[in-house]
Amino acid sequence: MKKLLLFVIIFVCNLTIKAQTVNDIPLKDIDVEYVRIVGTSKLLTTKLTIELDFGQRTKFFSSGKETIVKDEDGKAIDFNSMVDALNFMSKNGFEFVTAYAISVGNQNVYHYLLRNKKQRTE
Repeated sequence: MKKLLLFVIIFVCNLTIKAQTVNDIPLKDIDVEYVRIVGTSKLLTTKLTIELDFGQRTKFFSSGKETIVKDEDGKAIDFNSMVDALNFMSKNGFEFVTAYAISVGNQNVYHYLLRNKKQRTE
């Protein structure tokens, strides 16, 4: 019985650990009304790096890695396009509000504002 209980506890812990995160917070646990996703082109590829801003604290001299969406293994998730990122965020409980792009040098930086679907129903 003790072995079964231990197995169940380990299994449940693995389920909670195995989630997409930003700043070590699972996306589904972000309890804010709005988030902004920022998409930046990666060098020598068509993929984008997505950063998520939900008002979280970041270190002043940080490299920005704590705002990058990470997979279950803690690796940055590469997205094929902003629509790919938008679909990903929709599956995680967010809906599109508005979008705009800013040119920085020769690179476009895409900003999408999203709203938490859970906050909308409350």
